[in-house]
Formats: sequence, C-alpha cells, structure tokens
Amino acid sequence: MSSRESILGRIRTALAGDSPLDRPPAPEVWARQNPTTDEMSERFVREIEAVAGEVHRCRSMDEARKELLELLSQLDQATVGAVDRPLTRELTSQLAPDRIDWGAPDRPAQEMAQWSASVVAADCLLADTGTCMVACATAYERLMCYLPPVSIVVATAERLFEHLPAAWDQIAPRAADPAVRGEFVFITGPSRTADIEKILILGVHGPKRLIVLLIG
Repeated sequence: MSSRESILGRIRTALAGDSPLDRPPAPEVWARQNPTTDEMSERFVREIEAVAGEVHRCRSMDEARKELLELLSQLDQATVGAVDRPLTRELTSQLAPDRIDWGAPDRPAQEMAQWSASVVAADCLLADTGTCMVACATAYERLMCYLPPVSIVVATAERLFEHLPAAWDQIAPRAADPAVRGEFVFITGPSRTADIEKILILGVHGPKRLIVLLIG
C-alpha cells in the first residue's frame, strides 16, 4: 500500500466514525544517529554561522543575561521588543522596565519595526540546518520574528534536536490541538535575498542580524 492510499484509508475510517484519526507517526526521512548534546551544539553552531548567523554559548542563565546586556549596549537604541515567555522573562529580568517592551496584540507594525531588536524563545533547535523553530500563537508574535533589524533568540540546550523528524513528538501535539492557534516560524540565519543581479543582500525581508543565546 502506498503512502497516499494509507493516508486516504485512515481519513475514510475516521470520517465513517469507526475509529479516531490517530496522529501520524514521525516521518522517517532521515535516520536517527542520536548524537550527544555537545555534538548537536557544535553542528548547530557550524550550520548557523555558515549562513551569517551568530551563536553565543552560555553556561548559565546568569551568563546569558550578561551576554544580553553586552549585545544591547552595541545597539543604537536601548529599547527592545520581546515575546512574553517564561524563558524571555528570565533572560531579561535584570533589564530596566523602560528598556524592554512586551508589546500587545494590537501594537502597530510600524512601531514594532522601530525597535532595535526583538527577543524571542525557540521551542526547538534543529542541529542539521542551524534552524530555530519559534511557536507563534498570534500575528503579533510572528511579526516579532521579522520586523526588528536584530533578532535575539534564546533557547536551552535541552531544545536541541538532530533534525526535524527527531523533534516530531514535540511538534505534533501542538499542531494537532484544535484549541492552539498560530504556527511555527522557522528561522535559519538572517534574512537574505539575491533577487537583484544575484547579489546577496541581508536584511531585506527580515532581520539583518540573527543572534542565538544557547544556554547549557
């Protein structure tokens, strides 16, 4: 039986009411090598730096906070926007209230574009491509990944996966839950385009600079 026939058969069975529509198994696209966390960290750093991204490896949250302060000192403006998550709250806990804007769903995009940087938390890090997966429940959270010129992504080493199929068990429950809105944004390096005369330009369709704070 082909994959197409298998999928259609499951759908027909579910529509007939004979059994619930089960979540599909993890796609077997790439074999799992089960690398160690250190091996995945090294691969993630290599891949993201190959596309002009930056990774700052931090041994602890305290070290990540110091790294964030140093990064913000390099920016023209002090205020940054942030998506409200436990990890971003913890990371920015030592910033003065006037230095960070937690925004709101109705915040105009024009104002968001004026922030010097955004701070978002990654749900998964894919080592084989240097990709950050960020769950965005609203359009506001999605725009936070695109509009500011600098995107700062924070994640712990526990969020590292060797590739997308290995992260399937983390992704599928959210994707299958009808009560959960939004989508995942896949971030692999800063925005880039070569549409004009094949000249590579960064920052046209999104952030010009991507910085990942990898904790652990």
